[in-house]
Amino acid sequence: MLNEKQIVSGCCEGDRATQRELYNRYSATMLMVCMRYSKNRDDAEDILQEAFIKIFKSIESFRGQSSLGYWIKRIVVNTALNYQRSKLYLFPMVELDDVNYSSRDDQIISNYSLVELLKIIQALPIGCQVIFNLYAIEGYKHREIATMLDISEGTSKSQFARARALLQQKISQANNINYEKYQ
Repeated sequence: MLNEKQIVSGCCEGDRATQRELYNRYSATMLMVCMRYSKNRDDAEDILQEAFIKIFKSIESFRGQSSLGYWIKRIVVNTALNYQRSKLYLFPMVELDDVNYSSRDDQIISNYSLVELLKIIQALPIGCQVIFNLYAIEGYKHREIATMLDISEGTSKSQFARARALLQQKISQANNINYEKYQ
């Protein structure tokens, strides 16, 4: 098994076996990242393919200041954002002042599989989906998200609040359906 330095070196030299090794090592994980930013698997696979093209073209710029996996993930997330950016403008984001969130409304989601949670996230409106992923999963701050998406920080916060409220609603509805099935 090759280490990161060997993989980077082999990819820089254009070695197909090493490129395959890189792809095989990271593609499944990065596909899951792409799935969070897309509405379906076909779009996610398109994003992944475009991201790996960028990765192979720019692998020479990898300096080892972070892990190779982190560097790859940044490219994948940026590719997903670029893919969704044009769609974001089709569905304008507005600041919402009337989104109510209460911590007592939190739902227990441990009974949900990763696939079920992914489907719930994918059902969010695209603006909410992107901001939820960037903030809650990727760990970006609202100020960073605002810069990345060219929106206000308040819009990022309100879209995140809307995403949380919609997720709670969807989980609550799913829980009621599941509860009713066993009554």
